[in-house]
Amino acid sequence: MAMFAAAGCLMAQAPEMATREMEAPPNFRSKVNLVLVPVVVRDKNGDPIGTLKKEDFDLLDRGKPQVIVKFSIEKAGSRNVEFEPDAPAQEEPGQKPAGSPMVVAERFTVFLFDDLHLTMSDLLQVRIAAEKHIAEGLLPTERIAVFTTSGRNSVELTDDREKIVAAMRGIKPASLVADNRHSCPPMSYYMADQIVNWNNAQALAAAQSDAMACMNLDPTDPASAGIARSMAQSGAQQALPLGDADTRLAIVNLRNVIHMLAGMPGQRNLVFVSPGFFVITDQHTSISEIIDLAIHSRVSINSLDARGLHLVGVLPDITDTSYSPATTAIKTMYDRLDATESTMLLSELSDGSGGALFHNSNDLTGGFKKLTTTPEYTYILGFSPQNLKLDGSLHSISVKIKPPAGKQLTVQARRGYYAPKHLADPAEEARREIQEAVFSREVLRDLPVELHTQYFKGSEYEAKLGVLARVDLTQLRFKKAEGRNLNNLTVVAVLFDKNGNYLKGASKIVEMKLKDETLQNKAHSMITIKTNFDVRIGGYVVRLVVRDSEGQLMAAENGSVVIP
Repeated sequence: MAMFAAAGCLMAQAPEMATREMEAPPNFRSKVNLVLVPVVVRDKNGDPIGTLKKEDFDLLDRGKPQVIVKFSIEKAGSRNVEFEPDAPAQEEPGQKPAGSPMVVAERFTVFLFDDLHLTMSDLLQVRIAAEKHIAEGLLPTERIAVFTTSGRNSVELTDDREKIVAAMRGIKPASLVADNRHSCPPMSYYMADQIVNWNNAQALAAAQSDAMACMNLDPTDPASAGIARSMAQSGAQQALPLGDADTRLAIVNLRNVIHMLAGMPGQRNLVFVSPGFFVITDQHTSISEIIDLAIHSRVSINSLDARGLHLVGVLPDITDTSYSPATTAIKTMYDRLDATESTMLLSELSDGSGGALFHNSNDLTGGFKKLTTTPEYTYILGFSPQNLKLDGSLHSISVKIKPPAGKQLTVQARRGYYAPKHLADPAEEARREIQEAVFSREVLRDLPVELHTQYFKGSEYEAKLGVLARVDLTQLRFKKAEGRNLNNLTVVAVLFDKNGNYLKGASKIVEMKLKDETLQNKAHSMITIKTNFDVRIGGYVVRLVVRDSEGQLMAAENGSVVIP
């Protein structure tokens, strides 16, 4: 009894409020095993529609109906984005209110050229088309970046069209495996996989026939046949790791670009310019992880098939020294399978992230225009798989529209996901949730929070910028314990430049153990949490996010300041 009395005494003597710098976000309750499925529904004319409700959808995991626990409709350009000039919450000696608002970037698009798989002829065509698209002009709030899957010839997000065009003109094919198509025997990554990983006798026989022809060996000589077979096997062994390296590097840089876009405060669009590429079985999990990352980062992956209108194997090259009707028929079959797999990859990336696929058309300029226009409506469906085994296995997803709403409607949705091999870490989920709010421009007002800014010029070139969060405590939810009202506020303030590039940020935890009279006293129920930044003279975009631990509600506000 004495122990409890002592504890109550300590609580009664504890300070009502303490603020500390945040080392890691608080451990909010996480949404366990929530699978998100972006869905775009189009009418018979191909136009996206946004009038459907949750009950209009059927969502199946491995053919089993799932309960949709999350449902939202995102309308392009409809997010509540506000940039207003702010007066200071409190005037302090020597301080001035923030300056007038400025034009800031709100739309971010990355052109990712797959130079690891593009041929020179395809690259020239897509480059010309991209330049025509850029020449039509950019919106004042739009920024473009150019990257490659090899990591070469890039330009960061900018509105400088000359820099964008110069970066695109510097792109060249960088494949490691491409030369194998002209070696003896010619060997594609797909054929190498069939020979080495699947022990495909038919593929090996075709490669052996190629080796006989390109080496001018006597097909009736058993010794020559052995040499040709050995060359085919050796060629496959050499081509496979080179193809692996190309594919893995493409996947790594695709993931890196999504990570980069995730840090952009606004609409995020990735245009993946590629002929597609073959992905071996072991790498499909990485593709699923990229789709998950894109969904959580709100990045749309839009794929432009750089091959345009292409036909595989319709007119075989009879001038090829290794040409023979039987061998060519086999190789053409595998080329078609390779092309199909490549297109399926582009479709999987686009459908899975809520983007679009442009293929089988030579109007590449029109393709760029289409893919840089976000669908007007995107539905986000979420479900929590029941009794999910943590085995990393593939789960197929299908989304259907119930009749009569489903008549003459087409559905573009994620096709599957891989089960995790371990449960999600709640602390990591909390960090991601807060980060998503910080790197967004959506205004949230679940909590009563006001954003204000102040600055003080210390010299001709430097200033101290204060970001103030004013919170009305009477509107918060508190937990009652030992005569106190408990809640913690996470306060994150971040600065960006006008192009949306992250500059600096700070996080604080406000621990509240308030007495009843404090909450009842209106004069003391409004608190101000101030974060100071040392900055250079110039313009800044301010983002403020506040989250409470009890109600798990969030507020997010935008501001802009010009320090003359």
